Amino acid sequence: MTSTEQVRDERPLTAAAPAPAPAATRTQFISWVTLAMMTTASVANLRPAPSMALYGLAAVFLYLLPALVFLLPTALVSAELASGWTGGVYRWVSEGLSSKPLGFLAVWCQFAMTIAYYPSLLAYVASTFAYVVDPRLADNGVYVAIVIVVVYWAGVLISSRGTKAVAGLSSLGLVIGTLVPGVVLVVLGLVFLGQGNAPAAPMDSGHLLPPWTGLGSLVLIVGNFLSYSGMEMNGVHVSSLREPGRQFPRSVFAATGLVLLIFILPALAISWVMPGEDLTLTGGVMQAFQGFFDHFGVGWLTKVVAVMLVAAALGGMLAWLAGPSKGLLMVARQEGYLPPALQRLNKHGVQRNIMVAQGGLTTLIALLYAFVPNVSSVYWIFSVITAQIYLVVYLLMFAAVVRLRKTQPERPRGFRVPALPLVAGVGLLSSLAAMCIGFLPPEQFGDQPVWSYLLTVGGGLLVIGFLAPLSFLALRKPHWVAAEHREPAEG
Repeated sequence: MTSTEQVRDERPLTAAAPAPAPAATRTQFISWVTLAMMTTASVANLRPAPSMALYGLAAVFLYLLPALVFLLPTALVSAELASGWTGGVYRWVSEGLSSKPLGFLAVWCQFAMTIAYYPSLLAYVASTFAYVVDPRLADNGVYVAIVIVVVYWAGVLISSRGTKAVAGLSSLGLVIGTLVPGVVLVVLGLVFLGQGNAPAAPMDSGHLLPPWTGLGSLVLIVGNFLSYSGMEMNGVHVSSLREPGRQFPRSVFAATGLVLLIFILPALAISWVMPGEDLTLTGGVMQAFQGFFDHFGVGWLTKVVAVMLVAAALGGMLAWLAGPSKGLLMVARQEGYLPPALQRLNKHGVQRNIMVAQGGLTTLIALLYAFVPNVSSVYWIFSVITAQIYLVVYLLMFAAVVRLRKTQPERPRGFRVPALPLVAGVGLLSSLAAMCIGFLPPEQFGDQPVWSYLLTVGGGLLVIGFLAPLSFLALRKPHWVAAEHREPAEG
């Protein structure tokens, strides 16, 4: 997700607006290795590991498949779009599909997915922090709901003050909350197996593929589409490479390999020590750490790792909190898509009103954790809703890039996707398939009524993803356009 997308006015320079001095426009190049690391940092984390650990060795297949049909197409397509058009997903879609409302739908969904994303992220934070206080709280819905509400509003307070510490905290999160714990988890797992202990999940060739019990057995793969989202964010840096045509594909493949290692190896390590039936989707990572540390007689380290994971997750939350809403705000001010009350900035230049409105919905969603007995079930449902809303962005993006290649073939691009129709077609079809599969309840939650699952997931996508932006479009008034973007009155 592009957290700081801007819609820029690309009028030609005039005599009254001379071009900047060459020194001011000199490109600062980065290496393809640097870009690969930036991409890895924006995508990889340990949070989805428990959901894939349920499948044991088959987790490798369930990560590789969406990487080939979704991760790579997304990265390649976003590079072509970012190297040819500034303005992010709003401009890509509105210009590619010749529809500003569709552009608004894309940037809205990019923002709105966070409404369902924050409750699931903070549920993970709550379950992880429980291992510092009392592990039994990890499955306590009331505790989880309280943590979600308190932490979210604390994040709004911090972000609304325009703190500069957020960026550093989120960058540090890759190391302290992903790389270090991930390496520790894998090393302990290898030592555990080296001591002659049998893995909790079968590791033979007969378990390379997930057991087929109908479409419901593959539903958890939808979570991997959300795990891989964000690859498009670093497509904007393609113009900073000296040789984009050669170096960008190299960085994409390197980042893909690193992302797969960070996702797959910890998931396997968890499956070695924790039986699938004992895993929870919110606390599975900490269950594995506790199992390993107890086995090696250093159980006190569980709390240390829990603090590291919580710090990293909170840093990521703060970085995302103001970002997507800022992209929405910039489009809304230019086109008048949101009422003036939601366009106001506080004295620090932060769109606090949007974050407060978003917080009201987050608080209501958090209350579900207090009333639904199965925390893992609620966590999964919100993860699916998040993925469903975000997949709308990718469907529009894949369609837009194909049409832009046809309608603007001569426009300079720093990078061109080879076999674009095939690459974009695979990405579009895989996104559509993932969206359809997301409406099927996974087999791990088979005791729930199917109709309630469909109503919750479908209703979340419909209301948050479509009805809300359509309402803003229908109610839009001319005076909603910010004063600096209004056309001057004639005469």
